[in-house]
Amino acid sequence: MNPSPSPPSSRLRGMDAEAFRETAAAIERELGRVIVGQTELVRQVLTTLLAGGHALIEGVPGLGKTLLMRSLAQVIEGQFSRVQFTPDLMPADILGTMMLYEDAERGRSFRFEPGPVFGNFLLADEINRATPKTQSALLEAMQEATVTVGKQTWPLPAPFFVVATQNPLEMEGTFPLPEAQLDRFAFKLDAGYPTLDEMVEIAQRTTGDALAGPAFVAGTETILAMQQLARTVPVAVEVLRYAGRLVRATHPGDPLAPDPVRELVRYGASPRGLQSIVLGAKIHALLAGRHHVSRGDVRSLATPALRHRIILNFAGQAEGVEPDRILGEVIRVVPE
Repeated sequence: MNPSPSPPSSRLRGMDAEAFRETAAAIERELGRVIVGQTELVRQVLTTLLAGGHALIEGVPGLGKTLLMRSLAQVIEGQFSRVQFTPDLMPADILGTMMLYEDAERGRSFRFEPGPVFGNFLLADEINRATPKTQSALLEAMQEATVTVGKQTWPLPAPFFVVATQNPLEMEGTFPLPEAQLDRFAFKLDAGYPTLDEMVEIAQRTTGDALAGPAFVAGTETILAMQQLARTVPVAVEVLRYAGRLVRATHPGDPLAPDPVRELVRYGASPRGLQSIVLGAKIHALLAGRHHVSRGDVRSLATPALRHRIILNFAGQAEGVEPDRILGEVIRVVPE
């Protein structure tokens, strides 16, 4: 974190705050040509990418989650891979495996054949339909941006961005993601159902003789520059302490924890939740035309950063309590 109070107006690889906003607006505009509605979801996915994190999107099938990710890869012109998670999917199907090759000069030798994880944008479709063994194959890739097979480690290309889609757990044939896997996602986002007007527009766009497609906006180098610029946005210590109080208030043993947390939560959010809030708040501030992070920026990112990091106890699970309701009470009672 840069402790300097000066705004991040100096150019970094040709990127400044104004160019940051213009590029982000152009990306959202092009995605809007393909994605009907879902404005908040598009902004949150872009925020996750620029924060250098990964996103978990939950929603019923058919809401455009796959289309959003594919369109984002076209707008940024990065390498896109899609993996359909099924119960019989194995880790090697994602990471790659050692293959035996034979040629006249070198004879037989094992070479690593990269899997679909080696790309800029990875869509892990219906991730909770695979077994925990396969789900865990992404742990190292999402945290260290590397893949280890045998005794060798290979780096992944930058930027490396994972968007995993998840069906609601009440659907048949799903496996809940382990807590360690959930914690690797910077934000958990909800794909809302379209309104009637949006459904009509979807039908008009997709059943005619011409299908709109997004245009190229930025290369991967531009995205890396935007990620780096976002990290230079200063955050006052008091704002950091406020974000820290929000995270600590999700733990039932903290003095600031409200009654719903004490009664319904077993474990609260990890320090990764605080990191996600702060990085997301920096991008939220830049997109709003400010060169510093406010408490409002922190509140805007608190729910998507923490909703998947709250582990309910038996009472919370039995009552079917939504983490968003608990977080709403946390945000209400924690003093600024």
